[in-house]
Amino acid sequence: MANYSNEFKMMIIQEYLDGITRYKTLAREYGVKADTQIRNWVKSYEMYGVKGVFRKKSKEVYSVQFKLDVLSFNKRTGTSLNETALHFGLINPPMISSWNKRFLEGGAEALDQPKGRPPMTDKAKNIKSTRTTSENEMTREQTLERENELLRLEVAYLKKLKAFQMDPDGYLEKHKQRYHSNSKKNSD
Repeated sequence: MANYSNEFKMMIIQEYLDGITRYKTLAREYGVKADTQIRNWVKSYEMYGVKGVFRKKSKEVYSVQFKLDVLSFNKRTGTSLNETALHFGLINPPMISSWNKRFLEGGAEALDQPKGRPPMTDKAKNIKSTRTTSENEMTREQTLERENELLRLEVAYLKKLKAFQMDPDGYLEKHKQRYHSNSKKNSD
């Protein structure tokens, strides 16, 4: 997948919004692989402004509960990844399919594992050198606490899923308002 600069995206979005050209023509003219990519940029721009189009400089971390809500919404409504991403304010729709794959392979616990290797800070380096036990070892109590938390998340997910199945429209309307108010708080 090609990475396009923010300026390039905005130029194409502006050209489309000016009514000069259609999606397919813009894609051919500027060498964008698919016109759906441009369509997604325009929808993100219309819904979230410039923040919806520009790539974030820092990696955003989403809670397991948020990921489960996104997956549940996508599965129950049958919306596309792009529509689901727009609904939840995500600018990277393929991330949803990645979450789904991890969930199917390892359940809710797999969604809690960060991707990649975390950077090692100076403090962590010092702690690592003074430690005698392995970093991966957890006490029995810590293991049980983690397991309890994952079970709580799974129960909460199943409750939400049941509520959604009983009244999809009411559930979606209630949670749509909550996510939009949360995204406004986070952006301020």
